[in-house]
Amino acid sequence: MGAMAGEEKVATISETQFALWKQRKDAEAAAKAREAARKREQDIAAGRVRMNGRELYKHEPWVFDDQQYYS
Repeated sequence: MGAMAGEEKVATISETQFALWKQRKDAEAAAKAREAARKREQDIAAGRVRMNGRELYKHEPWVFDDQQYYS
């Protein structure tokens, strides 16, 4: 079957090629996420960005200790 006008030729790849590509893309995405998390931690430590609730609880849990009000 020949290609008709307006149809694109699609390259086929094997499952092995796809698996290697997917593994590489996942590794790149994970590395990018780790770098972003590392930079955010540095920015928080330097006081350049505001912390969200989870980060505040992780870094300063005493803020959420309300035992002084129940004693």
